[in-house]
Amino acid sequence: MKDHFPDHWQVILRHNKLDSFESLWDLQAEWFEPPNQRRGGWSGVSRCDLELPEGGKVGIFLKRQENHITRTFLHPFGIPTFVREIQNILLFKKASIPALEPVYFAVRKVEGDLRAILCSEALDGYEPLKNLVERWVAEGWPDRKNRQRLMEAVASVMSRMHDHKIQHNCFYPKHIFVRFTETAIDIRIIDLEKAKVKILRRYATFRDLYTLNRQSRAWSRTDRLRFFLIYLGRKHLDRDAKGLWRKIARRTITKGKI
Repeated sequence: MKDHFPDHWQVILRHNKLDSFESLWDLQAEWFEPPNQRRGGWSGVSRCDLELPEGGKVGIFLKRQENHITRTFLHPFGIPTFVREIQNILLFKKASIPALEPVYFAVRKVEGDLRAILCSEALDGYEPLKNLVERWVAEGWPDRKNRQRLMEAVASVMSRMHDHKIQHNCFYPKHIFVRFTETAIDIRIIDLEKAKVKILRRYATFRDLYTLNRQSRAWSRTDRLRFFLIYLGRKHLDRDAKGLWRKIARRTITKGKI
């Protein structure tokens, strides 16, 4: 896959003398989390704050990996896992599904080692839905109106994703980032490496719905059912909706999360 380096980010990275693969690879930056040592190599992420040409700063996440590959039917010898991730980030962007803002992507072979870099803009001002709900559990839940606003925002993004036949495959609250204010709720979806385009919409729907349901046990059953109806765009459970809800409930019970 060819390099991805949007023009406005070229200006910013050039201003910080980080506009080449080598400069980003060699940058001394603390790990945001310990690197993964698997898939025959390693993969790690750092947070960096860049100076803007006009003043101020912007945060990015710098992800670097070496010989950290995934094998596919089209690539039996393997490709960096970042290739699949950037492809999905760009897929979401094309479909106007709010996700990460790509800053830089490139792959290089250096002395026999396969290296890849993927940078994205930091989601400053957002927090994982998981953290938001944990705070509500500890400090008190918002009223029904504000819970409804959040459910509508998440359901809208989820529905748009499925309208494009995209299955996230890991649709956990920790991968749904939220900026929650009195006037607006903005959603961003992260961790897109495992996302896939399915043949039909219904094939994309079930796994994501039951995954979110079983990972949302802090929510009441009533709220989870309300979210399900909002997602479907219905006021009440009809025959088809009841069948799907029961299927989700059975799968959730099987997983032991309800």
